[in-house]
Amino acid sequence: MCIAVPAEVIEVYEDEALVNFGGVKTKVNTCLLDNLNVGDYVLIHVGCAIQKIDKKEAEHTLKLFESILKD
Repeated sequence: MCIAVPAEVIEVYEDEALVNFGGVKTKVNTCLLDNLNVGDYVLIHVGCAIQKIDKKEAEHTLKLFESILKD
């Protein structure tokens, strides 16, 4: 099974961005996305930002991940 995780963009570079996923900051490739801005939320899969997503959807997904990890 493959899974993509939501992360918030905190810095944008030419073909990369620094993102924050649950306090973990990492650089990801952004060549698949246009018009990426600080504060955007993206889905990350294997080190690549593959899609922008709505903040509300990202927060909901992150809460689901948290609830799974607590159980």
